[in-house]
Amino acid sequence: MARGVAASLLLSLARQMRHRGPLLLGAAPRQALALGAGLHWPDRAEGTGLAAFRLARRAGAPGALLSMAAHGPAGLRRARRQGADLVFLSPLFPTPSHPGAPSLGPFRWAAQARRAGRPVAALGGILATNAARVPPPCCGLAAITALA
Repeated sequence: MARGVAASLLLSLARQMRHRGPLLLGAAPRQALALGAGLHWPDRAEGTGLAAFRLARRAGAPGALLSMAAHGPAGLRRARRQGADLVFLSPLFPTPSHPGAPSLGPFRWAAQARRAGRPVAALGGILATNAARVPPPCCGLAAITALA
């Protein structure tokens, strides 16, 4: 029962979002294609669904944008090979959602983003107090803690 309700709500959201901008589902390629939504693929994720999503995308599937997470050069190379439209490079700053994880910092983040070959958005520890320190070539910001 709960699964049917969730699917119904997601379908309703997907229909509404078509008029406001893209909707990307995390690590759910079949569902994304069924809804005409894009896909966000985690760094280091395994699975056959990404290949099927990329094939459908090449065939012109509507809304099939692909974003990928990257936590360093290997993830950025993978995103370039997969043809990602956007990469979320993280963590830029220390973040409470991943306590103790090393952050890239503005200088390393910028150097890696410049070599990405893709538009790169910043993620990780971004707050109102440090958002002005996000370096170019950042094309957007993503946040978890700042929105919680």
